[in-house]
Amino acid sequence: MSQNEQPIKDHHPIPQEAFDWYDEYAHGFIDRRTFMSRLSTIVTATITMNLLISTLMPNYALAEQVSFNDSEINAQYLTFASPRGHDEGRGYFVTPTDLSGKAPVVLVIHENRGLNPYIKDVARRLAKAGFVAFAPDALHPLGGYPGNDDDGRQMQKSLDRAKIEQDFISAAKFLKTHELSNGKLGAVGFCFGGYIVNMLAAAVPETLNAGVPFYGTPAVREIRKNIKAPLMIQLAELDKRVNASWPEYEADLKTYGIPYTMHMYPKVNHGFHNDSTGRYDEQNAELAWTRTLDFFKKHLL
Repeated sequence: MSQNEQPIKDHHPIPQEAFDWYDEYAHGFIDRRTFMSRLSTIVTATITMNLLISTLMPNYALAEQVSFNDSEINAQYLTFASPRGHDEGRGYFVTPTDLSGKAPVVLVIHENRGLNPYIKDVARRLAKAGFVAFAPDALHPLGGYPGNDDDGRQMQKSLDRAKIEQDFISAAKFLKTHELSNGKLGAVGFCFGGYIVNMLAAAVPETLNAGVPFYGTPAVREIRKNIKAPLMIQLAELDKRVNASWPEYEADLKTYGIPYTMHMYPKVNHGFHNDSTGRYDEQNAELAWTRTLDFFKKHLL
């Protein structure tokens, strides 16, 4: 198999172009019709359209690593005030069952499609590891995640981006000052959520104590000098779009003396941590997650 092909479960090679096209589609650079048209050009007797769709599109039944009724966690929904955003936010709040006293808190930030089951599962994984986790839903002003990513993507796109950012700033401050918080806040986010982690580090440096952006673009350049929190940058080697922003971001982090670590995961795509799609790479996802937990334990406990 060539370096530009990705293996899937039944060993049919999916050309890298398909993953690149999905990234363009998922981030609004092409519409669904264009995406499907491009996929049709690589259909063969073994690489069928059904195979391509089932590989590229999320199947959230595959993403549950921690059950919502796991006896070691408690989960509920909480609202918070967001006066500079959409007035009120709402998120998924998960705590360890055996929690006694205060604990480090971690904000979990979804991709560009709302609080889907994968992100809720990430919050549960953090609670299983001993953290208090909170995953806000940017789509709360429109009724919340609609149950599918295509609609969720359009809904999030329709909202005022600046107000969404203010909602996450409010969520960060809400979580850091929660009665169960030990006063130290971490944030982990994926794709759009990775950008939000970088933005929080620069926009509210006094609030964030540690950030882990997975394949996220940096905050606007003017405010990067404000960053104080240590960052663990998680990048995918095949993610050309996000990786194009890294050299400039790294230069600024070095210029301003900001503590950071960057891990580039080889031969994986944008979204490699998301276990609901064919982009998932178990070995690298587990390594990235272990590093994330160790990073939070080091800086938040």
